[in-house]
Amino acid sequence: MPTVTRWFVKLSLIYLVLALVVGLGLVMQRVVGGPDWLALLSPAYFHLFMVGWVTQLIFGVAHWMSPNYSKEAPRGREELIWAALIALNTGLVLRVLAEPLAVREVGGFWGIVLVVSATLQWVGVVLFSINTWPRVRPRR
Repeated sequence: MPTVTRWFVKLSLIYLVLALVVGLGLVMQRVVGGPDWLALLSPAYFHLFMVGWVTQLIFGVAHWMSPNYSKEAPRGREELIWAALIALNTGLVLRVLAEPLAVREVGGFWGIVLVVSATLQWVGVVLFSINTWPRVRPRR
């Protein structure tokens, strides 16, 4: 298993645990009460779960299992997939931090961080797609 695949999969498992902790906090806040700020973590829960766990697990396994690109570069351009991993994770961490804080201050610093985080996530997905696209082809 390639090193970058291990990073995708391990990070996805960390995000799964974090998403479930946040989800537990959200449920507890609704059922037994708790600080109002916990409700602001709902978008963070979604992003930790869907981008952090589901998307990264899919990316890791797809990178590992897709057909080889060529004998010289079986998995495509290594620097692209690492850049995708870094951009996606940096964007996700920034998003989890910025989203709850941007609600309280529209258009301020955290709003800018939120835009940067979403852009980084998008860049990560685009880089992954550019690297993986040529590997999706019919059998020869």
